[in-house]
Formats: sequence, C-alpha cells, structure tokens
Amino acid sequence: MTRMRAVDAVVLILEKEGATQTFGLPGAAINPLYSAMKAHGGISHTLARHVEGASHMADGYTRAAAGNIGICLGTSGPAGTDMITGLYAAAADSQPILCITGQAPVAVLDKEDFQAVDIASIAKPVTKMAKTVLEAGQVPGVFQSAFQLMRSARPGPVLIDLPIDVQQTEIDFDIDTYEPLVPSKPAATSAQAEKVLDLIAAASHPLIIAGGGILNADAADKLVEFAEATSIPVSPTLMGWGAIPDNHPLQAGMVGIQTHVRYGNASFLESDLVIGIGNRWANRHTGDLGVYRNGRKFVHIDIEPTQIGRVFSPDYGVVSDAGAALDALLSAARGRTEAASLPDFTGWAGECTARKSTDHRKTNYTDVPIKPQRVYQEMNSAFDEDVTYVSTIGLSQIAGAQMLHVYKPRHWINAGQAGPLGWTGPAALGVAKAKPEETVVALSGDYDFQFMIEELAVGAQHKIPYLHVVVNNSYLGLIRQSQRGFDMDYQVSLAFDNINSSGDAASYGVDHVAVAQGLGCKALRVEDPELIGEGLRVAKELMDEHQVPVVVEVILERVTNISMGAALDSINEFDVLAQTPADAPTALTPMGELAAAK
Repeated sequence: MTRMRAVDAVVLILEKEGATQTFGLPGAAINPLYSAMKAHGGISHTLARHVEGASHMADGYTRAAAGNIGICLGTSGPAGTDMITGLYAAAADSQPILCITGQAPVAVLDKEDFQAVDIASIAKPVTKMAKTVLEAGQVPGVFQSAFQLMRSARPGPVLIDLPIDVQQTEIDFDIDTYEPLVPSKPAATSAQAEKVLDLIAAASHPLIIAGGGILNADAADKLVEFAEATSIPVSPTLMGWGAIPDNHPLQAGMVGIQTHVRYGNASFLESDLVIGIGNRWANRHTGDLGVYRNGRKFVHIDIEPTQIGRVFSPDYGVVSDAGAALDALLSAARGRTEAASLPDFTGWAGECTARKSTDHRKTNYTDVPIKPQRVYQEMNSAFDEDVTYVSTIGLSQIAGAQMLHVYKPRHWINAGQAGPLGWTGPAALGVAKAKPEETVVALSGDYDFQFMIEELAVGAQHKIPYLHVVVNNSYLGLIRQSQRGFDMDYQVSLAFDNINSSGDAASYGVDHVAVAQGLGCKALRVEDPELIGEGLRVAKELMDEHQVPVVVEVILERVTNISMGAALDSINEFDVLAQTPADAPTALTPMGELAAAK
C-alpha cells in the first residue's frame, strides 16, 4: 500500500474516474489540492475570475458531451457560497458537476474561524450529496460514492468539502486496485413497454415529447429509430432540443407557451396521446394544464420516481432511464410490426410535416433600430448544422428558441429550469473547452451579458475561442414585457447617456464593445440589419485568427414583445406573421402556397 496525502489520492481518483477538467480559483484552504494537481500534472485547470463563473464553466463542460463531469474548485467560505447558484442550475437540469471546496481545520469548525462556513448544510438542498469530510481515511470512499451518485438514477451535482488538515493528512491508498462504482439506473421492463404500445395502438394521433433525459442517456439515436419504426412525430422540449434533427420529417416542432413554434403547438393540440420521455412537464412547456391535458391521454417515462405524477397524474407512468426505455419500446414495436398489429401513423405524421410550412413568424425585417427577429435569421444563414448554441434566459433565449435551428444532440445548451442571469458566458467557455474543434455561439441579452462579463478574460487568457452574440435593447426585456400586465415599465431600463461613448449606441448605456476589448477579447457592433451577416462573418475570422472570445453586439429597437401566452391555444403574436416565403427565408420548411394564401 502506498502512503500519500489525501489530496494526492483525490487527484489519482479524478483521473481514474475520467474527470480531469477543472475550473476554479486557488485559495489558502484549497492550496493543498492545487499542490497535488501541480505534482500530478494530468489534471487540466482553467483559472476563472469568479467562483460562480467557474461553477457555470463546469456545468457547460458537463453538458457539452455525454459522460463529461466538470469540476469546480474553490477555497473555504465565500467560494462555496458562490458555487450555490451553479449547483442549483446543474441540479435543476440533472447535470453531474463536482464542486470541491477547502475548509478550515477540523478543530476550529463551529468556532467562527476565518472563512469557515457549514457549506455542506447550505449546499444540501441543491445537490445529491454535500459532505464535509472529517477523517482523511474516508476521502477515497467519499469520492468513489460521489461519482457513483452523480451518474446514478437522475444525474446531479455533488459538493465535497475538505478541511485543510484533512487534505494534508497521509493515508494508505492503492490507485491500481481502486475501481469506480457501477451507477444504478432503473430500466423499463418488456411488460411496461407492451403497455405503452397498447396505448399507442389505441391512439389515432400519438406524439412523443422528447426531454433532456434522452440526451443525458445519450439515447438520441434510439429516439429517432423508435420514431421512424412507428411513424410517431416527435416534439423536443427546450432541454431535449437536438435529440431529433429539426429538419427530420418526424420533428413536429417545439411546444410551449414561450419557447415554441406555432406549428408545434398546432400539432400538439391535434394529438390524442402524448408519450413523454425524460421530461418534467415544465410550466413553460405546458402552460395552462387544462388546455394542455384536454382531450388526450399521457404516458410519462422518467428516471426519477418522484417526477411521475408530480405535475399531473399520467394515464400510465414508467420509472426508467430514457435509453433503457427506448430499448424496450423498440423491441416491443419491432414485434408488433412483424405481427402487423401496430397502426399506421404515416398519415398523421404527414399532417404534422405539412403543418411545418404554415404559420411562420416574419423574420426578414429591414427596420432600424434592428428588430430581433432579423438577428436569428442571419444566425441561421451564418452557421451550419455543426454549430453549438449556448443560452440561458430572457427574450433573447425565447426568441432564439422560436427561430433558430438545431440539428444534433447537445448542440443547444441551456440552463432551462434555473435560468440564472450570467450563466451563458462562463457556460460557453466550458462548452468551448469541451469542443475545441467546433463552433460555439453564445446568445445573450445585454443584462445576461453584463452578469459575469469578467469571465471573458478567462477566454482571452486561456485562448478559448467562442462567438458571443449580444442583442442589446438596453432593457430587462422579459421583465418589461411581463410588467405589461401591471400597466408599468418600472426599474427595467438599463439606458443612460454614456459620457465615454459616441454615436447612436451611446444612449444605450454600457459600451459592451469597449468592455470586451478591455478584457482582452475582440468585439464589434452592428446597427444596420443588412450588416449583421457581415458582422458574423468577420467575427468568425477574428475568432479563428486570435483564438479568443469575439463579441458581436447588435443594437436592437428598445421595445420588442416576443410571442408568448398563458396557454397553448392563446399565444399572443405581437408582430405580423409571414405572408410570403420571403418574409421568413430561413424557415426550415418554405412557406407553401396554401399557407401563404391562408
């Protein structure tokens, strides 16, 4: 048995568990772990500017590829409390990130020592496990359990708190005989799959709702195979977007009261059986439950038992990993196809496909200041099917989800349930770190961008290139829109006359271009809609040349109301719909003649 410090064992365990990408900030109470990483040499570290930013980087890194677990490191006290928002965002979207904090020595815990806080108690509600390790001999077992927990059942984050004396205590440890624990995941039975197929066989207009659990299970291919085997249309949730390509004939369009396409909602309202796989029935997806549930039956398949019946009681529930459920469903479907006992849904699927050429929102505006719809049109033209988008919250994210296109799993990366402002930039750095050969494009409104803007310097220092589109209306746009119901526009404007700027954008307040350049990045501003495409082209060239983040700020009209409503059948359209194909030139399915005449 080899004698070593507990932190030296930690580094060896991280390597063996396949989690070697860390983001964080050193400090006195975590320096022993940093010394072990330096001595080992096999752990990659990205120095953040804020510990919350580091937690979002770890989150973005995790979401970027199946099997990834990003790690966030910080010292004692405020470093741990700064991680809480990152832990919440990861927990809400079932993402396994590992946060490791330093801590005051064991002997002074509960004595109000400098930067000593009970971080385990604070973090417990937003983690699968939060533990302060008081005995060095327990360190290997705690980490072994942490990795198993993060990967088991519904994935999620863990926080491990290490007092500085525990880190430095020597223990006996043999990495050669250390083995990761096998994760535990529930799996649907053949009988359950047959029951689901019975419900499908009794339906006329079935629809699959594909949630983020499908991506967590790395089961997008199985989803598409099942949809093709049964001819059942698929609507991805915001978190499942990309599980089936947007241009696949069976992709019926996203459903929701905010992030949706009109034809997606229309097809949903025609359905009579909804099969949810790896989804939560989130309120921004369902809207008014009376409308959502009326006239249709529901199957709910989810890895987490407490999700079944949490929002409403389904007609049939199955606790299962999404991949295992799709395996069982595929097997059952093949058997019924061979026996010719499964209905032919190609006619229904064709109706959903035909609907995709209708009810497009107009994007081809030439107004100055720029209307936001034009930005997404230009993004569709500028980026190919390999682009990965990163966004979090606000009118920019909602409009982006209504108008952008996603073709591959994990190519739309979004903090969907928590939606913390500031998540986008650092998460994009984590995604770009995980996908160094791919194009990563972040999408933010001006307020989201200003949160954690300092993390741009991380991309400049560590040469992590990505493109950040900032749509600037100098407003808290989503909050301003929600204030319409209160007949007010109160404390939501970010505009002021910037004494250090000139031109029309000076009245928009913060000079994002100057700030980004001051942080070591490249940046440019676009105020003419006809120049957006050129701006994106130049930005890509700058990103390739300098290998740093590049910001493209687009100056928008101050007030824009993006389509949304309280129920799927009552979405408010604040702008005109497309009347001709030229009004929506980047729509996935060109507007048909019948649709144009409608």
